[in-house]
Amino acid sequence: MRIRGVGQAREWGAAHPWAVDAGLALLVQAAVTMPFVVPRPPELEPATWSAYGLTALTVLPLVWRRRAPMAVLLAVLATSALYRLALEGPGQPLPYQGLLCVYTIAVLAPAWQRAVTAGLLLVAVPVSVWLNTQSARELTFSLFVFAAAYVLGRLTDARQRAHLVEAERAAARERARIAREMHDILSHAVSLMIVQAEAGPVAVRRAPERAEAAFEAISATGRDAMDQLRRMLGVLRDEDSGDGRSPQPDLAELPALLDRVRAGGLDVRYETSGGLAGLPALLDRVRAGGLDVRYETSGGLAGLPAPLAATAYRIAQEALTNTVRHARARTATVRIDRSGALLTVLVRDDGRGPRTTPGRAAGHGLAGMRERAAAHGGTATAGPGPDGRGFEVRAELPVPSPAEVGA
Repeated sequence: MRIRGVGQAREWGAAHPWAVDAGLALLVQAAVTMPFVVPRPPELEPATWSAYGLTALTVLPLVWRRRAPMAVLLAVLATSALYRLALEGPGQPLPYQGLLCVYTIAVLAPAWQRAVTAGLLLVAVPVSVWLNTQSARELTFSLFVFAAAYVLGRLTDARQRAHLVEAERAAARERARIAREMHDILSHAVSLMIVQAEAGPVAVRRAPERAEAAFEAISATGRDAMDQLRRMLGVLRDEDSGDGRSPQPDLAELPALLDRVRAGGLDVRYETSGGLAGLPALLDRVRAGGLDVRYETSGGLAGLPAPLAATAYRIAQEALTNTVRHARARTATVRIDRSGALLTVLVRDDGRGPRTTPGRAAGHGLAGMRERAAAHGGTATAGPGPDGRGFEVRAELPVPSPAEVGA
């Protein structure tokens, strides 16, 4: 709660810089007022309202410190010199206005303004000390506090730049994540719909009941893709709609999906031991397109972290999409194996294997699989199947311990 409150305060300050600067000016004014309200020794002249008014005049420019930091510094130096030379007012324990100006210039101003500021201070500070106490101790202390304000400002600028770079990197990672999700959803759905649509005319002439099943599968695949896209877009619009990191089909939709496939005359059978229960629905849609897919599991898949299960699902989905689109395969095998702290996803087909067209770059799907696996500290490889036949995708994903998930 405390960290959230600090973050909200920073956001509010960024949205209302005038209010922040006015508040700082009031805070400085309260600090410089203290010597005027504290009783002075009898041998000193009493504080006057004119001295206090001139002190307030040295504070007023701070309201514009972000918009014109150099002009504000010059105004503060001028009014402070007038206060020192024309009036016998109380002294201040610290040059609050000057320190805030130097800090602001160190954070916001370009290099030439920072260099000019350093030159001004090297002249103004010794002159002020000479007019005040002519003490080497005061000179050393004054130079130290101004140097500290400058260094603090430069550190703040470096931290802000680092935060900006990290924010840009986070935005790039989020764009890449959304692109992967969009690619996986649309590529998979469109590929299956094309296969089913191409088989439709033949089925109409030879087996009308199969044609009806194919058209129903096209409809179901399209609705499923639209539903997933709606979830993703809903997450982008609403920050409070859950984590939204992986808009996978909800398990509550699985029975209806299987009923639609069975209504087309396809006997649907699958096995799962938990953790990736959404994967059989993916395989059912592939089978509806005419590809015989086997699904095997081993090890305890129950209780896998949701992001890891989603990654395994998407890798299997993309591998099957590539099989449907490119492999000209008759069968495909999906195997999910958990051995200790390692989850292995293996997708293998009996198609024509990898193409070796010179100069042909790998598609976004394979790159996306590698990126998904790398996000969990794992690896994903793709290449020829056993004995050079078919195509194989293998992903190895470390399974975090419950303590790591909780952290």
